[in-house]
Amino acid sequence: MNHSYARGRRAALLAAATALAAPPALAQEGGERIRRRAAAPAAAPGERPPGELTPFIDAHVHLNDEAMQLELMQRHGATRAVVFWGRNGDNDTILAAATRHPDRFIPFACVSPLRRADRRQWDADDPAVASGLDALLATGRFKGIGEVSAVHFPSPGLPETDYDPMGPTMRGIMEVARRHRVPVMVHIEVTRLREMQALIEAYRDVPVIWAHGGYTPLFLAARLLGQHPNLTYELSARTWPRHPRSPDYTILRDGIAVWPEWLRLIEEQPGRFIIGTDASHRTLASDTMKYDSVQNVLRQLTPAVRERVARTNMEALL
Repeated sequence: MNHSYARGRRAALLAAATALAAPPALAQEGGERIRRRAAAPAAAPGERPPGELTPFIDAHVHLNDEAMQLELMQRHGATRAVVFWGRNGDNDTILAAATRHPDRFIPFACVSPLRRADRRQWDADDPAVASGLDALLATGRFKGIGEVSAVHFPSPGLPETDYDPMGPTMRGIMEVARRHRVPVMVHIEVTRLREMQALIEAYRDVPVIWAHGGYTPLFLAARLLGQHPNLTYELSARTWPRHPRSPDYTILRDGIAVWPEWLRLIEEQPGRFIIGTDASHRTLASDTMKYDSVQNVLRQLTPAVRERVARTNMEALL
């Protein structure tokens, strides 16, 4: 008998017996670890090795479950998180959570048309949208405005919104931001790109965070960053290996590696990008994927750029 063959066969039988003897949960967990190790990209020179966490500020969280969010941050390296409205959260609950955890949560105030309770005010161009935000910001406890979903394509569980970015409601919000010197996070799709650019140009002294970067293709991202110095490109949902709206919305070429062209843009303009998860606490598994995807992208940046995208750019905006 071939001795190497015999040794290999004994090893295979031993592995099979061990797997059969293990409890199902442990066997599944082990298989998942192996799958993740196999899928993880090898670290290039200057990159963090897979599994090593980069501390970062999560720039985009819909706070629906405070305990889950704190657990996710603890597990995945998020030192702080920008938090705002969700299906179970409004400005009052956001502020209460930030009061309980001032070292973890950065509260943003918002009156978003994606929330049914606020949509009537947007439909009527009600000046109460701006005056209400003005009162909230005057307390000094909110650090920004957002996520203002003025133009949002329909998504699972969310209706379409299509409000003029240069309309009276959005301009009123920008006036409030100017008065209180805070950033505004907007969700505006490329179908309203012309109006959004006019808004950014009209309020050049207001920092504008573009949620998900409007899901723009690379050439538009580069063009808009070149034209608007007050624009910051926020990468939440762009880091996911898959997206419910279209795989084209990610910046990954294979679910793992960032396209070289996107890496080049971020490395060339390191002060213009921040990163978030778009966590919303529907399931722990879904949000774990989001946090893992952020760490995956941060690992692929050079150390100096990684630190800016992960933390210091967001700190500067605040």
